[in-house]
Amino acid sequence: QVQLVESGGGLVQAGGSLRLSCVVSGRTFSGYPMGWFRQAPGKEREFVASIPWSGGSTYYADSVKGRFTISSVVARNTLYLQMNRLKPEDTAVYSCAAASSRGIPVTMRTSYDYWGQGTQVTVSS
Repeated sequence: QVQLVESGGGLVQAGGSLRLSCVVSGRTFSGYPMGWFRQAPGKEREFVASIPWSGGSTYYADSVKGRFTISSVVARNTLYLQMNRLKPEDTAVYSCAAASSRGIPVTMRTSYDYWGQGTQVTVSS
């Protein structure tokens, strides 16, 4: 089984930066999609960013494009989400996820088989 544990969340002011980490243990799937999702209070969980576990092409939601950067460091078994120029609307619980197949729509929650517990990110104005 694959296990994912997020960390790095916290309280920051608008315009600030935060880096989230997702430590992956167990079986991993090289080249298979890894992703970050978030869920704000009263809203549905939404896609944030994705990248193949072994690195490569990235994909971002329009709402975070240009501000967030997803990366994977296989040697450290860690997936990262660097968040810059944070806005109050970025406030949410952020979760990392791993897929066990390829050729899937990376923006869909149902494409991922393993999920972390989430880490809270709060951006104050």
